[in-house]
Amino acid sequence: MTDLTKLTIAEAREGLKNKDYTSSELTEAFLTNIEAANPSLNAYVAVTADKAREMAKASDEKLAKGEGGALEGIPLGIKDLFATKGVHTQACSHILDGFKPVYESTVTSNLWADGAVMLGKLNMDEFAMGSSNETSYYGNVVNPWRKEGSNAALVPGGSSGGSAAAVAARLCMGATATDTGGSIRQPAALTGTVGIKPTYGRCSRWGIVAFASSLDQAGPIAHTVRDSAILLKSMASVDAKDTTSVEIDVPDYEASIGKSVKALKIGIPKEYRVDGMPAEIEELWQKGIQWLKDAGAEIVDISLPHTKYALPAYYIVAPAEASSNLARYDGVRYGLRVPGKDIVEMYENTRAEGFGAEVQRRILIGTYVLSAGYYDAYYLKAQKVRTLIKRDFDLAWENGVDAILTPTTPDAAFAPGEITDPVTMYLNDIFTVTVNMAGLPGISIPAGLNKSGLPLGLQLIGKPFDEATLFQVGSVIEEAAGSFEAETWWK
Repeated sequence: MTDLTKLTIAEAREGLKNKDYTSSELTEAFLTNIEAANPSLNAYVAVTADKAREMAKASDEKLAKGEGGALEGIPLGIKDLFATKGVHTQACSHILDGFKPVYESTVTSNLWADGAVMLGKLNMDEFAMGSSNETSYYGNVVNPWRKEGSNAALVPGGSSGGSAAAVAARLCMGATATDTGGSIRQPAALTGTVGIKPTYGRCSRWGIVAFASSLDQAGPIAHTVRDSAILLKSMASVDAKDTTSVEIDVPDYEASIGKSVKALKIGIPKEYRVDGMPAEIEELWQKGIQWLKDAGAEIVDISLPHTKYALPAYYIVAPAEASSNLARYDGVRYGLRVPGKDIVEMYENTRAEGFGAEVQRRILIGTYVLSAGYYDAYYLKAQKVRTLIKRDFDLAWENGVDAILTPTTPDAAFAPGEITDPVTMYLNDIFTVTVNMAGLPGISIPAGLNKSGLPLGLQLIGKPFDEATLFQVGSVIEEAAGSFEAETWWK
């Protein structure tokens, strides 16, 4: 029998239908991999082996009767930001110590309704704040990839570093993730996986621990464009419990894969050629342009003039919303409580001990930009800039552009502790934050290896609720680039 953990979701789905193996066998293969690799990679913060076996058994019974759902028997990992009933849900923060919700997030409910199996909860930057997975209370995740000829550890990107590393290391078939400023696409690029951030409102945010409510969006990380299309179809839905979720039919994304891109117009924004960008990233971008040209797409140069303001505006809007969202963590109702002589001291002690340095930094920035006297100068101005960023994209769509091609990240994976300056760390999201500011869908596809043998990604940005075109164009890049696999050093 093939190594079951090497299968894609699409392949496993067929094999389960054909009774080549059972969901229990598939699940057991992944649990074995997790046991062997997790001590080295730290991708999972909680492994739900018993629950996984129980869910797999139920899937096998359904499959035997021919009643399987769209993801029946497929083992997935879940980012620790999604509420999972009765299971560790702590946003990888000390302040949510011991928290196990009595409810299930809408996205995971959708996955379980379609028959998916939960392997456990995945590591992440604390409250999704970080680009390297170094802010987690549970320690950093290690990227399964290594530089050629080196044993030095690398970061997997963030905040969904556990999701990306677990998929890349074959510790799950696919994973849920979230993206507030690049937290799906950046780790996908750094681990050679596919990650899509759908349009804001495509997936319900109910039951996902909030970071910045007007930017957060759930999406999948998987091995292939097809697998991410399969997962997004199950994850997406309208939800009465989330008024920002949009009532638009969820198309069959898989049907877009393999469609010709002839006559599609692909925009290349000149503003994404930033100072100091490595030659390898520019070369990769040119390669991507050529692949799409060869497939019949029309390439057009476009301008997104307000791109340079996206990062500073994002680091006003996101911390402002975070400072509001994180005010609920006070040690009174759930999670960590550090006693004090009165309630105010208890709040202070709990927050000082419960929140890590990066989360504290963002709360302080957010509280400052929302304070009297600074609100107009910072927050209001950032929101106006956000409108201009969205308008840049709207003009591109009005001029007939179907999708936009850019690099995903300014460089490949780096070593833990290599970047200590917060602003330098924030620059990792320079190509991704515009998409969140404008509420658009964006996908990262593995497109090549750098001279050190590390994966690099290309990003496609689409029109609102037009994820289907991203899958269509993304599959062309995927086919031209070929597949990439990290060497197994951790077993």
